[in-house]
Amino acid sequence: MAKIIVIGSCSVDFTTYAPRLPSPGETLIGTKFTTSFGGKGANQCVAAAKLGGNTSMICRVGNDQWGKSYLDHLKQAGVDTTFVKLMPEVTTGIAQICVAESGENQIVIVPGANAYLKKEDVEHSSQLLTTADVLIGQLETPFETTLEAFKLNKGIKILNAAPAKRGIEEILPYCTILCVNESEASLLTDCDVTIKNAVTTLKKLLDFGCETVIITLGSEGAVYLSKNSQQPVHVLCEQVVPVDTTGAGDAFVGALATFLVLHKEQPIHQIVGAACRVATLSVTKEGTQTSYPNKFNAFEKEYKYINL
Repeated sequence: MAKIIVIGSCSVDFTTYAPRLPSPGETLIGTKFTTSFGGKGANQCVAAAKLGGNTSMICRVGNDQWGKSYLDHLKQAGVDTTFVKLMPEVTTGIAQICVAESGENQIVIVPGANAYLKKEDVEHSSQLLTTADVLIGQLETPFETTLEAFKLNKGIKILNAAPAKRGIEEILPYCTILCVNESEASLLTDCDVTIKNAVTTLKKLLDFGCETVIITLGSEGAVYLSKNSQQPVHVLCEQVVPVDTTGAGDAFVGALATFLVLHKEQPIHQIVGAACRVATLSVTKEGTQTSYPNKFNAFEKEYKYINL
């Protein structure tokens, strides 16, 4: 069965819910508090596993109560944890999240053990990385480690360039797919991203050397452009009332990876549309990984798209 590898972050999410997001210096009384498993890497890995992907995680967590709990959680989700390392005297990464009634969120991340993911982790897992069908990386762990893994893998490589940062051009020629949201695309291209200028932005990102660029647009779906086709496409998605948008982008990436290997006979607009559907389903529930859908027939419908 096709193997999906995620190299990246694991964090514990401490989430508060409030009527709205606080202004600077303001204290709000919230309505609810939850503790859950998150981190962009693990979110994407669990999203893929829940959809039927054969997944493995390369990461580091603290040798504390949260790290041990996370390790058990990944195993229960069906993720191969052979290359999850418990680190002594280092805390597991955490994310402090505030969610408004509108579904908007603010997030502060403390990397903890995520900052210690090293090239030696790539070396220890080199056989797995070399033969994996899909490799997913993000930017919540050291860039040099992700770059080393991308150089090694021979399959489909998906970089979710989040959190957005400059100076990542070196990795982009190794990317099969660069996946970013509007704000991340804006930072990388120095232009505000809208549907109207999406084609220009896609072409700028494609010039960095990756094969395909996908920009996710939240409730507006996603746009993409590939070097092979040179036809920019806007894939539309269903409109819903969001409950919590946290982790929706990760749901998209995990679904994208899974559908690329399990439904590779499908046209790319259908795969992107199905990934948008998974992300849309996730925002209708609270939480990150807990909001991700289990395996279902995501290709029972034709997804609407527009050639730009």
